[in-house]
Amino acid sequence: MTSNAVLTLSCPQRPGIVNAVTSFVYQHGCDITEHQQFDDAHSGRFFSRTAFSSVTGDLDAERLTQEFAATASSFDMEFQFGGDRLPRILVMVSKMGHCLNDLLFRWRSGSLGGDIVAVVSNHEDLRPMAEAAGLPFVHVPVTAATKPEAEARLLELVAEHDADLVVLARYMQVLSDDACRALKARAINIHHSFLPGFKGAKPYHQAFDRGVKLVGATAHYVTPDLDEGPIIEQEVIRIDHTHDPAALATVGRDAEALALSRAVKWHCQQRVLLNGHSTVVFR
Repeated sequence: MTSNAVLTLSCPQRPGIVNAVTSFVYQHGCDITEHQQFDDAHSGRFFSRTAFSSVTGDLDAERLTQEFAATASSFDMEFQFGGDRLPRILVMVSKMGHCLNDLLFRWRSGSLGGDIVAVVSNHEDLRPMAEAAGLPFVHVPVTAATKPEAEARLLELVAEHDADLVVLARYMQVLSDDACRALKARAINIHHSFLPGFKGAKPYHQAFDRGVKLVGATAHYVTPDLDEGPIIEQEVIRIDHTHDPAALATVGRDAEALALSRAVKWHCQQRVLLNGHSTVVFR
């Protein structure tokens, strides 16, 4: 039996960090299967991701955390161990199903990196898609008057399903500051990102009227600053004058699905480390 684990960390840059990590892995009789690191010259911080395996199959994330604590303290590290268990994902949607459909396909094919456990929506439209995949679908309607109760129910569902990650797959509701703080670094959102940007109603019609040549999408962590959280991934697709608003929307949906699925996968594989208002992504 083989057991796998991943150690991610960040700390102030200083000599001896890599030696401390590799020595810890060696002392536990493990083989390093992947190692990536980054020195941020601007912040003076060091980031790394180390994947390792044991043929004895006895790697336990909680035990490793306890045993690594002294080393981490000596380097002022922020660190996390992950094991073989797939992260549990709760997906939130509204009426548009392209991102959910893409996530479901990747989940069922085993390429998503996590395990979708439930779908939550403020509308009933996508219930058939979720239930066809064998997933529980929970309808939580939201109005201005019921928003606090709806968000409380959302957080209850996160706890009930033991969700490690919440994915807003075109969930067309703005989360409150309190909800964003409760889901800090474990909620990912997706939105279109035109160059130049267009906000408000009918962004694809605005883009068509201006002759936009690039359509894109941005996947980012959710923060109280609307659509301004640390960016994980972006996808850009070149278009031309032949694309009418409907064609632009189709291209936009493709970009959104691609950017979101990559962000979810990289998060689940512990490849994304927060670096202030930005991220380090070990692809």
